[in-house]
Amino acid sequence: MSIVLDKKSKEDEIFDSTLRPQKWEEYIGQEKVKENIRIIISAAKKRKQPPDHLLLYGNSGLGKTTLAHLIAKEMGSPVRATSGPGLENAGDLVAILTNLSDGEVLFIDECHRLNKTVEEYLYPAMEDYKLNIILGRGPMARTMELKIPHFTLIGATTRPALLSPPLRNRFGATFQLNFYEQKDIEKIIERSSVLLNLKIDKEAIKVIAQRSRFTPRVANRLLKRVRDFAEVEGDGFIDKETAERSLDFLEVDEKGLEIGDRRLLKAAIEKFNGGPVGLQALSAAAMEEEDSILDMYEPYLMQLGFIERTPRGRMITEIAYQHLGIKNPKKQNNLL
Repeated sequence: MSIVLDKKSKEDEIFDSTLRPQKWEEYIGQEKVKENIRIIISAAKKRKQPPDHLLLYGNSGLGKTTLAHLIAKEMGSPVRATSGPGLENAGDLVAILTNLSDGEVLFIDECHRLNKTVEEYLYPAMEDYKLNIILGRGPMARTMELKIPHFTLIGATTRPALLSPPLRNRFGATFQLNFYEQKDIEKIIERSSVLLNLKIDKEAIKVIAQRSRFTPRVANRLLKRVRDFAEVEGDGFIDKETAERSLDFLEVDEKGLEIGDRRLLKAAIEKFNGGPVGLQALSAAAMEEEDSILDMYEPYLMQLGFIERTPRGRMITEIAYQHLGIKNPKKQNNLL
């Protein structure tokens, strides 16, 4: 089982919300995105209008939800949060939109999973702040136009390519959240340690940051697990040795790879000679769902340079072989 990549439990949600930045200044990293959004908000305030609709995309755990709530706070507006799967039919969307107030923020997480009917109701709401509601069926059906308050929609997605062009084009600005730098992850861990009243030294912070997949959520989850290990196996103080021992015990290696990552790489190496291999075949060989590979594993493995996408499929790189301690037969054959 994955320690840091599995779906969030209720306890994890409470833990994450406890450590979530409450002020714009507390949000570490993504400086270019923050500066652009700040300009959009400031300009809208001068015009005394709600900001344009915003789309945030990037891998899970990079802070899209946190940023959406901070944008609403910066605007001085309340935020109504929902998700694509949570809006099962047009009635759910209509109920939310008609209860918004002027200037309110509607945050839709996983907006790539909105169904087509809900999307079609959303188009005029985003563009003209109105709803076209169909009353009745068949020859007796008629359309009623209903005006709604001016609101700002913030959409978040891990799969921007799955958004339909009509929906994507209605966002006034789109921002990509990238993997974090090591120094920013260290700052996040340091801040979280203070909030959790942990005794931890700087070397331990570096160890955790190095294995955090450049992702704040993962960093906080690992910090939680290291804290537990230090309390049970030690005196509660987290030094470099304690951090390394606890993360080794969890089978999170020095690059942040977990069992699932290594299983995926080894499946491609052992069953497909390192590739090229298609997603469907790799999914079956590694016993992982295709969406899990696309959302959870592959982005980080590509960031490390362990996997390359080619027109013929995924390829395992030489540095991945070296990291796993496996000899690359293709390289050996080339030397002969």
